[in-house]
Amino acid sequence: MDGHGDALTQARRAHAAGDWFNVVALFESVPTEQLTALDLLAYFEAVWWLGRSKDALRVGAAAYEALLADSRPVEAVRLAVLLVLTHMARGDEPQAYGWAGRAGRVLEEIPEDAVHGHFLFLTEVLINLYAGEPAAAVDAAHRVQDMGRRFDDPDLVAAALYGEGHALIKLGEVVDGLARLDEAMVGVLDGRVASLLSGALYCYTIGACHEVADVRRMTRWTELAERWLASQSVAFWHDGICRVYRAELQLMRGEWDEAERGAQRVALEFDGNQVPYAAEAWYLVGEVRRLRGDPTAAEAYREAHARGRDPQPGRALLQLQQGDAAGAATSVRSALAAAGSDPLRRAPICAAAVDIAIAAQRLEDAADAESELAATAATYATSGLEAMAASARSGLLLAEGRAEEALPVLHHAYRRWLELGAQHDAADTNLRLAEAYRALGDEVSAAAELARAEETYERLGAQRTVPETPDGLTGRECEVLALVADGRSNREIGEELHISDRTVARHLTNIFHKIGVTNRTEAARYAVDHGIATSR
Repeated sequence: MDGHGDALTQARRAHAAGDWFNVVALFESVPTEQLTALDLLAYFEAVWWLGRSKDALRVGAAAYEALLADSRPVEAVRLAVLLVLTHMARGDEPQAYGWAGRAGRVLEEIPEDAVHGHFLFLTEVLINLYAGEPAAAVDAAHRVQDMGRRFDDPDLVAAALYGEGHALIKLGEVVDGLARLDEAMVGVLDGRVASLLSGALYCYTIGACHEVADVRRMTRWTELAERWLASQSVAFWHDGICRVYRAELQLMRGEWDEAERGAQRVALEFDGNQVPYAAEAWYLVGEVRRLRGDPTAAEAYREAHARGRDPQPGRALLQLQQGDAAGAATSVRSALAAAGSDPLRRAPICAAAVDIAIAAQRLEDAADAESELAATAATYATSGLEAMAASARSGLLLAEGRAEEALPVLHHAYRRWLELGAQHDAADTNLRLAEAYRALGDEVSAAAELARAEETYERLGAQRTVPETPDGLTGRECEVLALVADGRSNREIGEELHISDRTVARHLTNIFHKIGVTNRTEAARYAVDHGIATSR
């Protein structure tokens, strides 16, 4: 008994210090019948922080019964809320709803308290958010905020502010929604919010930023979350989707080894209990491999697809990378149809659709996708969407032969990607800058941009996408020149490439300047001498 008593004393001290590993080890050394209700609650908290969800559910159930037996209904309901969230994270909705029902019956028997607000946040704010009822979630969040202020409960106020903010974002009120999220996180940063809730709010907030492609905010909150997490002496972040978001940021920053390893761990850990997390992780693995030119990218996309994640636009971009521009164009059009009307779901597909349609010589499709993406970026005005829109616009301008107009847009896109730390996207923009400078006859600037792109691709281990064309001709200019050599008129070339006669004329002016000819006959001879011909 004395040994067990010493272990209990040490376990309680370890819990007060947030030393979760020792908390678990010490409590495990003591017979369960010697643990008080508060000991079991502390034991639950420790295994929960260490990501041992099965143990957390087992210990939590025992702690809940002990708290009720000890006449501690408020603590019991607070614990039940965490059990509901844990079951939901594991994809076990029946158990989650069952625990919610148990907690609700207990609440009916006690006077109104802040814990009623926590239950309301769970059952009316979060549930309405997940159910696609953001207006109802806003109304419920206002009620929860009132309760939090009335009972002087910072946890409740912070949770409700998050709920309101995310719901406003879903309603399209992005500026106000993001402001509420920031306000909610002030309490977390000030240390006024309990640790258990702080972890959830970090993850929820990062998810909301991801939803609207606010990469700058997403990056900042991820950095702060990891710093906070390190201070909690926790081995790893328990929530799988937040770890996928972190891997996504690593992918963007060029930390591809870390991104792939992190995503693969999530894919394996969560495959049996939260399949959507595993699906998203497999998709991210596919993205890393596609950018590297790894042929196993297709397998990763299949794993994502098998778990319910549409593997687009990654699969279409892989088709393009493998030389099937027409097939990629068909795939990305289907992906847009499948995405429905949600502009945020459609945005990354539109970004891919622009590049694919340009490669497939479908400029009308590219213009449609670019226009939609520009409208979405204007509506939501977040860092990631604005960078995607600028890239799409510059690509379309170049494809239309409007290099002079494309140049300032390209520089804007390049600055955006650099600000976000998006290494590969910045290198792709360097390629387009090189193309624009060459179209304007500035070979020195073009060479500098090309060298920058190649340097980044080599450092990242990316598949080299720098085109090899004579005299700095762009891919589109080679297509026009081949059709000139085939005897086509400007009108016929425009019809073949789905561009206007004016754009064809602009391309020809650039081509004649680059290859040093003055008429179509000389241009046709140049095309034959350099092996530039139509594929038919």
